[in-house]
Amino acid sequence: MTAFNQAAATLELFVRQVRYEGRNIQSYELVDPEGAELPPFTAGAHIDVHLANGVIRQYSLCNSPADRHRYVIAVLRDEKGRGGSKAVHEQLQVQGRVRVSVPRNNFELAQGARKVILIAGGIGVTPLKSMAHQLANTDDVDYELHYCARDAQCAAFTDELQALVERERLHFHFDGGDPARGLDIAALLRDEAQDGTHVYYCGPAGFMRACADASGHWPSDAVHCEHFKAPERAITPADRKPGEFTVEIASTGQRLPVPIDKSIADVLKAAGIGVQTSCEAGLCATCKVRYLSGEVEHQDCILDADDQQNFLTLCVSRAKSELLVLDL
Repeated sequence: MTAFNQAAATLELFVRQVRYEGRNIQSYELVDPEGAELPPFTAGAHIDVHLANGVIRQYSLCNSPADRHRYVIAVLRDEKGRGGSKAVHEQLQVQGRVRVSVPRNNFELAQGARKVILIAGGIGVTPLKSMAHQLANTDDVDYELHYCARDAQCAAFTDELQALVERERLHFHFDGGDPARGLDIAALLRDEAQDGTHVYYCGPAGFMRACADASGHWPSDAVHCEHFKAPERAITPADRKPGEFTVEIASTGQRLPVPIDKSIADVLKAAGIGVQTSCEAGLCATCKVRYLSGEVEHQDCILDADDQQNFLTLCVSRAKSELLVLDL
C-alpha cells in the first residue's frame, strides 16, 4: 500500500529513477515503495513536491495517465529562481523518499473536443506531453504538438516524443535564441477556432504573452493555459492603497486587519486559522476560498471569470472594499 497521509492528502514515494533529459533538465520517476498502484490522474495534472527545507513546489505530471504505477515530473534547474528547482536537483536522489500531494488538475483537456493544438515553450512541455500521450490513445480527436525551444539540447523527452507521436503530429521549432526564427504563433492561430477546436499552451513569460496575443480573437472557452510562474504585474499608484483592509470570518464574526505587506493567508495563519497554501503565487488554487461579500482584486492566474464571482485565492487576492467576508 502507498504510504498515505489522509489529513494532508500526501503520499510518501520512492525515487526510482533520475534521468538527464536536456540542458539543466532532469526527470524524476516516483513510485510506491512497495510497487502498489498510485492514485489516478488526468492529463494536465500536477503534484506538490515537499522538499526538505520546507519549500513546496508544483510540478506537472508528464507521463501517460494510463501509467498507474508511477508519476514522472521534469524539472529545469533555474539558478535565478526562488530555490525550488535547485532543491529538487540537489535533494531528490535515486532510492530516496519524497512526500508529494495527490494529483490535482486545473488544466484538463476539454470534453468533446474534435481538434486540439498543443503549444509548448521549453519546460512548459511537461503537461502537454501528458496530453499528447492521452490524445495518442484517442481515435476521435485530431491533434498536433508544437514544441518550441532554443535548440535540440534544450528540449526534453525528444526521443520519447518521436517514438510516441506520429511524424505529422509533432513539430519541433528551434529558434537559436531569436524568437523571430521560431514558430510563428500568430500565423498558427490566425484563423478563428472552428467549433470543437481547442488550444493549450504553457511556457515562459514571453512565450505566454505571445500565445495570449495570438489567440485573443478565439472564443475564451477554447483557449487554455497554465503558468509556471506568475506574470509580472506593473504596480501603479492606484494599486498602492493607503492603510489596510479587513477580513471577516463568517462563522465566528472575527475581524482581522490585512496590512499592505501581508497576504490574507499570512494574516489567517498568524491568527491560528488553519488554511492550506502551496505556491503562494496564485498558480495552484490550493488556497481557493469562497467569499460572501466585498469587492476583490483578483491577482491569481488560475481562477476563471465564473470562479472569481464567488472565490478568491488567499495568497495573492486583495480587497478593493474595506471589508471582505470569507466563508470560513
